[in-house]
Amino acid sequence: MGRKGCSKIQNNKLNTYDWLCDVPDAANATDYVEVQFKNTRKGYYLNSAKIPLEKGDVVAVEASLGHDIGTVTLTGKLVLLQMKKNNTRTEGVEIKRVYRKAKPTDIEKYNEAKAKEHETMIRSRQIAADLGLNMKIGDVEYQGNGNKAIFYYIADERVDFRQLIKVLAEAFRVRIEMKQIGARQEAGRIGGIGSCGRELCCSSWMTSFVSVATRAAHYQDISMNPQKLAGQCAKLKCCINYEVDAYVEAQKRLPSKEIPLETKENTYYHFKTDIFKREMTYSTDKSFGANLVTISADRVFDIIYMNKKGNKPASLEADTKITPPKRDAHDILRQESLTRFDNTLKKKKKKRSNGNGNGNNGTQAEAGNNQSSPRKVVAKKENNGENNHSNPRNQNNRNKGNNPRPNKNRQKGTNDKPQGKSNKPKPEA
Repeated sequence: MGRKGCSKIQNNKLNTYDWLCDVPDAANATDYVEVQFKNTRKGYYLNSAKIPLEKGDVVAVEASLGHDIGTVTLTGKLVLLQMKKNNTRTEGVEIKRVYRKAKPTDIEKYNEAKAKEHETMIRSRQIAADLGLNMKIGDVEYQGNGNKAIFYYIADERVDFRQLIKVLAEAFRVRIEMKQIGARQEAGRIGGIGSCGRELCCSSWMTSFVSVATRAAHYQDISMNPQKLAGQCAKLKCCINYEVDAYVEAQKRLPSKEIPLETKENTYYHFKTDIFKREMTYSTDKSFGANLVTISADRVFDIIYMNKKGNKPASLEADTKITPPKRDAHDILRQESLTRFDNTLKKKKKKRSNGNGNGNNGTQAEAGNNQSSPRKVVAKKENNGENNHSNPRNQNNRNKGNNPRPNKNRQKGTNDKPQGKSNKPKPEA
């Protein structure tokens, strides 16, 4: 797979899918390119030298001290839309340029600078603790040529870090720049997997962070459990704000929760609401759920209207119960039934037991008849032999080469005696 704008490779944070890559002349619509550095830091640079660049190219760009090394993440017409989205001005401001594609020597210096970042962060935390500063240094980023280092820190209050900058400059022999970030921005720079199983929104696509209030959780009837409401940044999850508008609009079409419902027997108070099903549950006690009854929102409106007129229904539930809608899809194969194999197994067992019983009874009856009348059986055989000698047809058959006419019953494989219990009376012994 190539590395152009339509590529689905998303190794970097805040990756942007170029949906205009197949549009003719979209790639040559502008000379601006989007370059990404460590984690979520991005910048827009002017490709004044008309260097052929594609998504994924490592380039050397202009910086305050020397040059910096970054990766091209977007080219073409979509860069202008991203600049407009991020409020990046081009008029009256000097836009930094793209120098060249990174050479092997540039990449070597870049890798050497990156190797010092973790050690620098640990040491800078110790220095800040020795100075008694109430701050947390979350990340350190070196410039591509190693002449400058950016320290990202988090602090609840304003911090005077002038003495810290002097100590850090003497310790690391580079130019120091301090940037304060919030807890959500720190989580986006570090990255991770959310409770939903997907990559964090702040590290995958979100760039502007809006404050999240507990009121949004109340609108959605989410339990006020801090462990479930807080994200990896220890703040309220940003996704709580995603569906608040839909819940607010749906609640406008529901009756008020503060109005109790009066019946002839009890007074019911609101307990909970299923907003999208338009169902409300009421309890006879204000503090906890007792004698819970769930009715539709339309039924609640009817009872409120009846109470205003001074009438009280016998119960909250309607006199005529609404039948649930029939399902369009039927379970023909009975895949949802847990006992779908029980009946068939019982039928097979019954058939087997009946077959075995009849066969045994027949053989026992025959055996009993043979044992009870052995003399008559011998006499029958003798009579049959006399009949065969006396019958002229049988005599002719013997004369014709002993080829008698085949017996139809014997061809079919049936015996003269029927199987099973005989209806003939048992001969006396």
